[in-house]
Formats: sequence, structure tokens, C-alpha cells
Amino acid sequence: MKPPRDAAARVAELRRAIGHHNYLYYVQDQPEISDTEFDRLFRELQELERRYPLLVTPDSPSQRVGARAESEFAAVAHALPM
Repeated sequence: MKPPRDAAARVAELRRAIGHHNYLYYVQDQPEISDTEFDRLFRELQELERRYPLLVTPDSPSQRVGARAESEFAAVAHALPM
């Protein structure tokens, strides 16, 4: 079933917002919204993707874990693999 246009538009909007807030939080260390509000946006995205699986893409925030590692930190060799 093809998802409605408003659902696809909302998913795109949520992805942009989540990407923006991830950047502010992880890179700039200057969040604009609370963790609760961020979680609400993320859960709404997950719910829309659950209802409309055709909207799920590999680059969706719901399909990624964490953020890119900072390049200013040196690599560390662990005694046990992580």
C-alpha cells in the first residue's frame, strides 16, 4: 500500500528535524530541545515507518545507531575486542 502524501511529508520533516537536533546535541553540544521532546519526534518517526514500511530508508535516523566518531580523539587498542 502506497503511503499517503502527508505521511511521507511528515517523515521527511521529522528526519530533517532529528538530523538538526542530533547535530546540535552531538557536535555543537548546544541542544535546543529537551530529551523528552527529541524522543517524541523519534517515536513519531518510528511509528510512521512502522505503519508505512515503504517510507523506511537506510539513511533514516531510525535505521542508524549513535553518531559519527569525533576525529579529534585518538584511536585506542582494547585488550578485548569491543
